[in-house]
Amino acid sequence: MIRVAIVDDHKSVAEGFERLINETEVAQVTGKAFSAAGCWDLLAKREADVLLLDVSLPDGNGIELCPQIKARYPELKILMLTSYSELTIIMRVLEDGASGYILKNSMAEEIIEGICVVASGERFLCDEVDMLLKSRETQMVRLSRREQELLRLIVAGQSNSEIADSMCLGYETIKTYRKNLILKLDAHNTAQLVRIAIEQKLV
Repeated sequence: MIRVAIVDDHKSVAEGFERLINETEVAQVTGKAFSAAGCWDLLAKREADVLLLDVSLPDGNGIELCPQIKARYPELKILMLTSYSELTIIMRVLEDGASGYILKNSMAEEIIEGICVVASGERFLCDEVDMLLKSRETQMVRLSRREQELLRLIVAGQSNSEIADSMCLGYETIKTYRKNLILKLDAHNTAQLVRIAIEQKLV
């Protein structure tokens, strides 16, 4: 049996998932917690193979907890089970060690499948999240070497004049390149351009 711990700020939601999991023949809930502090207490007192972790908690959030938990319990598989479908959150927790990501509106069968898959050491994404990530990959902008260099200098805070000197190009050429880059990345201004560059790890 797969041992599952649940951390969710809503007691009724956690209890609903507990009933769902305990009705199966593959997994059993070993404990529940409703806060970040409770999560640490739960993990210290009870053994678990898989942790169902929500993003929103009253005294913190699952985004920050994820890498901290993996650092202390590297063998524990973290399966995010949350209502948040923002790409930045999904990408961050997956990079920080989460083994999977499931939205709370997923079918019961998909949640159980996710628990089994991550327990076996594989990554699991519910259908909606998987489609979101694939859509992001297909929409990723391809930048030329010169555009990448320009973007790096913009993020570094250099002015058009400084960039022109660095890249050995004319001032007006840099202005044109900057406008094209803003259009290409669908940004409205330089501040948004910098944010997109950092979020999408383009520099």
